Amino acid sequence: MVQAKVTALGFDADDTLWQNECFFRDTEGRFLDLLSDFGDRATLSGRLFAVEKRNIPVYGFGIKGFVLSMMETALEVSAGRLAPSVMAGVLAMGREMLNHPVELLPEVRETLEALSGRYPLILITKGDLFDQERKLAASGLGELFHAVEIVSDKSSATYARVFAARGDGPEKGLMVGNSLRSDILPALAAGAFAVHIPHDLTWSYEHVDEPVDHPRLFIEQHIRKVAEIIERINGSDDDLTR
Repeated sequence: MVQAKVTALGFDADDTLWQNECFFRDTEGRFLDLLSDFGDRATLSGRLFAVEKRNIPVYGFGIKGFVLSMMETALEVSAGRLAPSVMAGVLAMGREMLNHPVELLPEVRETLEALSGRYPLILITKGDLFDQERKLAASGLGELFHAVEIVSDKSSATYARVFAARGDGPEKGLMVGNSLRSDILPALAAGAFAVHIPHDLTWSYEHVDEPVDHPRLFIEQHIRKVAEIIERINGSDDDLTR
């Protein structure tokens, strides 16, 4: 009998279980409309992205940091000449994002329900604690997870710690997510397996090159394939599981 190589599953949340980036894109588009007197859309978008990257060590990831970065960008490009109504509009857009209903991606619930009775499921997500807790509660998926880890950022140390505490170590953990930078590469670096499920929209900050022929990396278009991948891994006698 082949000993199981995967005994615990980690899942990203935003754009893996539910829609997220589309709301940021929509809000950014309306923000650029507000600032149309101060530059073209491409230039303004680039300025916003630069401010967001600069602010990540201060504000972290999530909607609140995004709103603060929009306000900072607006003040910079306008040299502080914006009408108060514009800033009020930015705040209103942030509140709208924070209150937006959670939209599950296709086949997420069915997949998690099928897996939850067989493996401990761990939600591993980064961002604002309050907002991520809100989205998890609104998703109705909370009862399917054995544990929830909301972290400020994702690194190989994060995955090593979580899979050691919640499973049998990173070597027997498998991480599922849409972001190569946050979900896949650091999980692989920790020694875990990883399933990359690309999303149609990915924030520029998360763009990195995909590893070539990594023996613990699997790429799929649908989350329902995760169960098949686990069966392939656990049913293999080989060290290389692709």
